Amino acid sequence: MDFLLFSSAEEGLEFPSFDGKDRVLNVNERNYKKALKKYDMMCLLYHEPLRSDKELQQQFHMREMVLELAAQVLEDKDIGFGLVDSHKDAKVAKKLGLEEEGSIYVFKDERVIEFDGELSADTLVEFLLDLLEDPVELISNPMEQRAFERMDEDIRLIGYFKGEDSEHYKAFQVTAEKFQPYVKFFATFEKGVAKQLTLKMNEIDFYEPFMDEPVTIPGKPNSQEEIVDFVNQHRRPTLRKLRAEDMFETWEDDMDGIHIVAFAEEEDPDGYEFLEILKEVARDNTKNPDLSIVWIDPDEFPLLTAYWEKTFKVDLFRPQIGVVNVTDLQLHYGGSCRKSKDYIPRLFMKSSEAEKICPLESIHFSVVH
Repeated sequence: MDFLLFSSAEEGLEFPSFDGKDRVLNVNERNYKKALKKYDMMCLLYHEPLRSDKELQQQFHMREMVLELAAQVLEDKDIGFGLVDSHKDAKVAKKLGLEEEGSIYVFKDERVIEFDGELSADTLVEFLLDLLEDPVELISNPMEQRAFERMDEDIRLIGYFKGEDSEHYKAFQVTAEKFQPYVKFFATFEKGVAKQLTLKMNEIDFYEPFMDEPVTIPGKPNSQEEIVDFVNQHRRPTLRKLRAEDMFETWEDDMDGIHIVAFAEEEDPDGYEFLEILKEVARDNTKNPDLSIVWIDPDEFPLLTAYWEKTFKVDLFRPQIGVVNVTDLQLHYGGSCRKSKDYIPRLFMKSSEAEKICPLESIHFSVVH
């Protein structure tokens, strides 16, 4: 059984038991156009053909149950759910642009968004609910401003505009739709809020995770193309947290096959102290394009902790840091796609082994043992 499917269910939304009502469609050439027109959003699991192997059948059933539970919880949200067989429905898959078996694709308006999160019902539901929200959240008072400033784990942008009718705000809004929900966009029309954030009219600030100060996008007022280009160029943070909602996107965004990975529990005193050191390192080296650190809090992935300890041969009851060789990753598990339990790389190097690939003295911190 694929143990990633429900690994965070207890910590997230309270899910009911499956009520036995089938809500997930088998999407094919006869019904796909009708299904796409019927719903505001359509969520499709693109899967390989079902085989006779019982273990693989059970894995497929668990994936299907993730969709069934999500469909049950979101029944009143006008979201459709379906399955597309890569062999039987190959023509449909080609027309819809489905490419990677095991992936979930969400169709909203003219966009196709690939779900890059943990395949669990609660994570998928939260992802879809985020997509239903307005792409730009407005900051109108000091309380909302303080909440915005506390979002230090997220990539986020905020702009100051004259109002909703401003052509520059509309360009910002269209750009936000392209990156929703992975990059968060905020705006304010309030002079007092803009002053506290040191924003000038039509100016946009980009906040990298865990950085003290934002970077202003040059050349205000900015066009949609300028904002998109800037976000794409600065999207890889120096320090980022592995999160259930975008864990595969994070993991696949490696540096020439390499990740520097730090394990630290934020609620643990040693872990907190170590994390503060990591933040300081990231701030001191934020202009280094060759540095990207992935922070993993084991507390947030309780069903993966033992697996990581066994795979990496480390004790996660205390902070650990090392280099992971992503190219050593076995991409397939039992014939299924990358979105399975073997998405975790096979090599965790420390000390002298790590320094052969990434000299740690160049980024001013030492390996934790």
